[in-house]
Amino acid sequence: MGSGTRGETKDETGEAREGLVAVILGSVASAGLAIITATRIAAAELNGFFHIGATSSTGYNFAWSLALLGAGHLVGLSVGMAMLVGQVISWVIAVPILTSMQPATVGQTLADHTIAIWRTQVRFIGAGTIAVAAIYTLVRLAKPVMGGLVSTLVASRAARTTDDTDRDISPPWIYALTALCLVISAYLAYTFAKSTVLAPSALKLTLIAVPFVLIVGFIIAGVCGYMAGLIGASNSPISGVGILSIVICASVITLAVSPTVDTRQALVAFALFVTAIVFACATISNDNLQDLKTGQLVGASPMRQQIALIVGVAAGASVIPFVLNLLAKAYGFAGAPNVSVIAANPLPAPQATLISALAQGVIGGHLEWTMLGIGAAVGVGLVILDAALGAMKKLRIPPLAVGIGIYLPMSATFAVIVGAVLAHWYDGRGRSMPNPDRAQRLGTLVASGLIVGESIWGVINAGLIVGFSKDAPIALVPENFAPAPWLGVLGFVGAIVWLYGWMLRRSAVVEIGPTDRR
Repeated sequence: MGSGTRGETKDETGEAREGLVAVILGSVASAGLAIITATRIAAAELNGFFHIGATSSTGYNFAWSLALLGAGHLVGLSVGMAMLVGQVISWVIAVPILTSMQPATVGQTLADHTIAIWRTQVRFIGAGTIAVAAIYTLVRLAKPVMGGLVSTLVASRAARTTDDTDRDISPPWIYALTALCLVISAYLAYTFAKSTVLAPSALKLTLIAVPFVLIVGFIIAGVCGYMAGLIGASNSPISGVGILSIVICASVITLAVSPTVDTRQALVAFALFVTAIVFACATISNDNLQDLKTGQLVGASPMRQQIALIVGVAAGASVIPFVLNLLAKAYGFAGAPNVSVIAANPLPAPQATLISALAQGVIGGHLEWTMLGIGAAVGVGLVILDAALGAMKKLRIPPLAVGIGIYLPMSATFAVIVGAVLAHWYDGRGRSMPNPDRAQRLGTLVASGLIVGESIWGVINAGLIVGFSKDAPIALVPENFAPAPWLGVLGFVGAIVWLYGWMLRRSAVVEIGPTDRR
């Protein structure tokens, strides 16, 4: 097509190249900052604990993670502010109150006491809040999810249509693939139980696990997939429904097999194993529904996409275990035994730790019901508040995000909140630019690059740790050298200024034609 016409493709206007540059810049920035902190020249976080009054205490932990900042940019201001509310409830209200009610024991440091109160009590307030928010979400989405199921499996319109953009995998294939997955799940559950002290009850537990995976897995996948397709995977309620899932699973298993001193830990492990299958259903549903939504927008064939996604799931399942084993060998995970781990500081796994604690509490009979009840009350109040804000057309405060803000460590939410605020500011500036859509697209791509770069470096660094059998294989300073805390701040802020400045400058460029720009 001729120069200056409106028919040029995105490749002709250079948008595809510019998008690739945006992703690369974000990746380089986040990986670069992570590499600098890995050299121990700069600290990756800033933390401290202090007294409030005579007996209470609290703390802070700011991690300079550009990957989390990118996630905050993607989830938006509403979720970011909700997580900030959660952090205020956790560290400004709950931790000071509970530390004043339960003084530190003899020999317990201020930091240990404060963290113990947050880990063993405050996080269960977050779990209760999330549970209420998850139930609220399930109730709201029951009708559209069931409507989608009926239109797909009963109507059979897609099977008869000649329009390739409206054709799904046929119901018989769906039933066959479902049966195959259930057979695999049954085999995994049975062999897992058979290899433990639960061997005499392996068949009974398998007969519980398979229907649980089918029914609960379907409900959770439907709800999470619907939310991912409607809003985005970042706003999926997977944490909330996952908490409900582990409580239900552990309760049902306890009713079927009475826990004893010898079988308690094995039952916890089996409950977590079965819930992991359900979580896999939910996370795969998140990604697949978002991909299918994108395909619908560009006129792709759903059936061809679904076939490709099945191949993608199989490919991921063949790669992910090796990556997880590498991370476990290099770093280990917080809360796990970590017997032969090389790195000194294990990777934080707050969601996994909380879900494990819930399973142990249900099966062991010592769940923090008081804290869960307080969290449930907070959740009910937040649901009412969120509905009122929606009716007034004000900024919403999603209860699920507030609960996540309560139970996640501050190091995992600080950069997300910063990213959400920056995204709001950037979007406001972008709307005044000659091409607002371009500004929004650049922001999304740079944020995606931030997540990719730091994540890839994390895996590479794990390989270096294992390969060299050293805690910090690229450290440039001695182990006893304290990294400069404010160098990390400067790197974090400098990367933000550079990236957002570049996006604003690019958004200010007026496009005249594919070869004539200013």
